[in-house]
Amino acid sequence: MKIDIYQKVTDRIIADQEQGELTWLKPWSAGNMDGRIVKPLRHNGLAYSGINVLMLWGAALEGGYCSPYWMTFRQAKELGAHVRKGERSNPVVYAGSISKTEEQDDGSEEERTIPFLKAYAVFNACQIEGLPEHYYAKPEPVIDGAARVDHAEAFFAATGADVRHGGNRAYYSGGTDHVQMPVFECFRSPEAYYATLAHELTHWTKHPKRLDREFGRKRWGDEGYAREELVAELGAAFLCADLALTPEPGTGHAAYIQSWLKVLKEDRRAIFSAGAHAQKAADFLHGFSANVPAQPEAMKGVAAYAAAFRFGRSGNGNAQNHMARHRHRNHYHAAAVRHGRARQTAQ
Repeated sequence: MKIDIYQKVTDRIIADQEQGELTWLKPWSAGNMDGRIVKPLRHNGLAYSGINVLMLWGAALEGGYCSPYWMTFRQAKELGAHVRKGERSNPVVYAGSISKTEEQDDGSEEERTIPFLKAYAVFNACQIEGLPEHYYAKPEPVIDGAARVDHAEAFFAATGADVRHGGNRAYYSGGTDHVQMPVFECFRSPEAYYATLAHELTHWTKHPKRLDREFGRKRWGDEGYAREELVAELGAAFLCADLALTPEPGTGHAAYIQSWLKVLKEDRRAIFSAGAHAQKAADFLHGFSANVPAQPEAMKGVAAYAAAFRFGRSGNGNAQNHMARHRHRNHYHAAAVRHGRARQTAQ
């Protein structure tokens, strides 16, 4: 029987939300994950992206795995190791596309790109015996607060976004293209401030001159609004993992849960699409940091995700051109080390 990977992942996230939990924040609250939270890594050290991050974070929590490394049965064997008997795999997905030439009515030929999504099985390093020692090492402890603030300041300043402070609400204004934040001292911790800023800057990426992300929002609380908020939530979680920050749920997240549940129950592909858009936004923001090299293949992979899910409007190339223009004139430096993102390949 063929497993509906969309439905399986969506059901898991719906179950979390019906209990008042946000799947993308659970890694930070888990007792067995006492080290720094990082994105799941492939056998070669490259980070997974998009929906695979959520899927593998959840699998690690359920299985009690402390290693961030995941690999296929064959990859483990190639490393001289073996999966323990009786261990169960977890699925990850690969989004790609194939080209097909079709003859038109007038006799001309037209090439059509057909997106696809397929799942394959991986095991955590904790399920495998005989791997080199570094695969079993726990992530390093969370860095001290002062250093964390310093590199977060540098990262967000590098975007060049118009961030204004004042008032008691955090929001992105599309009309004036600025992010409004309460003053730093209003937040209960530096991390709460930066997690909120990551959320709002994910919204900032949706502007037509950046990623041109639009879900048909008409009013507060409608389906388009819920989808965009879900993208911002995931984008903030991805950025916090990259920057060694501990995210906190926003003050309004409880109210959002009901609207997210409605979207997820009506569209089993919605969380996949939101993860793809969130990853694209996070990659875009990373692109402003002078010490992060261009990742054209990663951007192509994210675009493939968005196409495969047929949801929202994909960028038209403005994002990469915009990043290229700013990368050379950027004078800021982000101290956070980011795991490379390369297009995922099934092996």
